[in-house]
Amino acid sequence: MTNLFRTCLLLILLTTTMCNAQQMVTFPSSDGLLITADLYLQDKSYPFIILYHQANYSRGEYQETAPKLAKLGYNCLAVDLRSGKEVNFIQNETAAKAREKHLPTEYLDAEKDMVASITYCLQYNANKIILLGSSYSASLALKIAKENSNVSAVIAFSPGEYFQPQITLKSVLSKLDKPIFVASTKGESPFIKEMLSEVSGINILWFTPSKTAGVHGSRALWQASPESNECWLSLLMFFKGLKR
Repeated sequence: MTNLFRTCLLLILLTTTMCNAQQMVTFPSSDGLLITADLYLQDKSYPFIILYHQANYSRGEYQETAPKLAKLGYNCLAVDLRSGKEVNFIQNETAAKAREKHLPTEYLDAEKDMVASITYCLQYNANKIILLGSSYSASLALKIAKENSNVSAVIAFSPGEYFQPQITLKSVLSKLDKPIFVASTKGESPFIKEMLSEVSGINILWFTPSKTAGVHGSRALWQASPESNECWLSLLMFFKGLKR
């Protein structure tokens, strides 16, 4: 790894100011539920990374991460899915609206919100989209990537078989041929590797922390997490590979 690359990494990790202001936006899901999201728009021509939270969380999971990803030359959209609650003092507004309307809020119900977020981003440009998911939303991101031609790659933090008996992801994801970054704790790693055993290994970049047990979900990128720097290094190598 070059000194220049290390220097760029440190600038990303240590600088938390945003290049452009965060903007709250809303758009409808397929059943009419209004979805709330935070838009980090750098340039309308830039490709998008869409950010999805873990169980019981909100778009607040990415208040630290999204500005850093934006510095890499991406627009970001951090989405409140209907299955969630609150994190970092940010309430999940989509989930609150779903409860008000008595709509189902199980994990699989959030898939339609994720598909709607892809449609929303495509209004800015026709670039392929990267999906970044955390826990259950990482699993849904992988499923959507298999089925949706507008998705170019997936960054999956702690995916798993969260939808059984309705869906077994190992079967659904068979022969998925898009680039995937998978991050997990040491304890999760064997189960995730089994789940993705029918996906070509050449398409996957694996990250498991070398010195700690790890944390569940995209919190691995938070500065407070002990594996944060190591995880960012691995993720940046993934991005570097995508741009070749």
